[in-house]
Amino acid sequence: MAVVITGNDLKIEDVYNVAYGKELVELHPDAFERIKKCRTFIEQKIEEGEIMYGVNTGIGEFSEVVLNDDQIKQFQKYLIYNHSAGIGKAAPIEHVRAAMLGRINVHANGNSGCRPIITQTLIELLNKNVTPMVCEKGSVGASGDLAPMSQIALLMMGEGEAFYEGELLPSKVAMERAGIEIPGLKARDGLATINGSNLLTAISALIIYETERFFKQAEIAAAMSLEALMANLKPYDERLHKLRGFQGAITSAGNIKKLIADSDLLKGMKVKVQDAYSMRSTPQVVGAARDQLRWARSQVEIELNGVGDNPIFLPDDGIVLTGANFQGSPVSVPMDTVGSVITMVCVISERRLNRLLNPALSVGLPAFLTKGAGMFSGHMLSQYTADMLIVEQRILSTPASIQSIPAAADQEDFVSMGMNTALKTRQILDNAYGILGIEFIAAAQALDFRDFTPGKGTQAAHSVIRKVVDHLDVDRPLFNDHNNIRETVKNRDILHAVEEAIGELKT
Repeated sequence: MAVVITGNDLKIEDVYNVAYGKELVELHPDAFERIKKCRTFIEQKIEEGEIMYGVNTGIGEFSEVVLNDDQIKQFQKYLIYNHSAGIGKAAPIEHVRAAMLGRINVHANGNSGCRPIITQTLIELLNKNVTPMVCEKGSVGASGDLAPMSQIALLMMGEGEAFYEGELLPSKVAMERAGIEIPGLKARDGLATINGSNLLTAISALIIYETERFFKQAEIAAAMSLEALMANLKPYDERLHKLRGFQGAITSAGNIKKLIADSDLLKGMKVKVQDAYSMRSTPQVVGAARDQLRWARSQVEIELNGVGDNPIFLPDDGIVLTGANFQGSPVSVPMDTVGSVITMVCVISERRLNRLLNPALSVGLPAFLTKGAGMFSGHMLSQYTADMLIVEQRILSTPASIQSIPAAADQEDFVSMGMNTALKTRQILDNAYGILGIEFIAAAQALDFRDFTPGKGTQAAHSVIRKVVDHLDVDRPLFNDHNNIRETVKNRDILHAVEEAIGELKT
């Protein structure tokens, strides 16, 4: 089923489904009419000689330079040329597809001023799987993601490069093969294609989609470790968390209790009166992360459906407004927080891992989860790997949104550095898959040494882990185990199996 673009109801799930699932995209007829109406308005303004930033003036420090009629025709081309100034490897295809979708949705509001053919070409690129090659780095997250979005805009002139059917081709060749006409650029078209913080918002939307599901997996890993450590489960009674009132903690406790349901641990087995913080405060910690993520989702979806251009054209009011709606801070700030809370969830995961491995803390489990301690080291070194990844996460958790460096002769003297935020949060999440995977391996190994029946959800998770990582009886190189479980967590195989067994966990 196609995603219908209206300008006001795009969801993070839509972004994910178009980026990864390659769902088709359609422009709502009302949105088409709004784009057309705005274009008629801007063409009248050009004819009347009204001075409009980026239409018949230069940009940035050159905004006071007024262009003549001949220059207006050429300006958009040179604008895209000089802003195609990124560096580094190609951004993932999914990120670029998501950015194009976001830009289409901005156009659908009817305030951007481009010709309808520009929006329709972006839609064709998505539907026919032609993806511009975009350098990953170069945006400061203000005035829009200008450098990467300009590499998308190059295709409007048949320039630059694009991925098509597994090949990186000159864009003109890729578009010809896909049957997409090159529209060219006229007044405002170029700036209307690049002028929002669309790539950082796109990456953020994809991160949020994955992180919501990562937190569910963090709760699955916690449930396994709690059972392996024979935890007191009273801290997971939802009534406890309802008395405090934080929704994230209520959700987290409920999920963990659901995972452990029917465990022998709930049937009168002897446990400690009170466990360590890393065992009994998981709902509060993961819950706090959930609450922050919910706010970040709200901010990103507002941005997905907002108008991030400059200037903004209001045809109904007959006015052109200049401002700074391109500023990426409303997305950069919450995504800095998302990176921090992912790291926090990983830190408590590693503390549970430590308790599984340390014979002084593991409630009778063999040291480092090996029967041959001394000859064998078991999972001792797995903790080293998790610790290294966490330190990298901590370094990356330094906020980027406070790191502004002025540019453009101080015309652009505060920028969001939102692309830095998006890229570092992506790396934090990638590390998180490995850290949580290592806890999964240790928890599964620990449960192998217990002689009681764990909860149904725990059993389902254990079964998936054993399909990719064998029980460690005799020491072997662990890097394959680590990489295999990391991919398993990233692909959400454990989550899918658990939800199939016990029903959907709450987000």
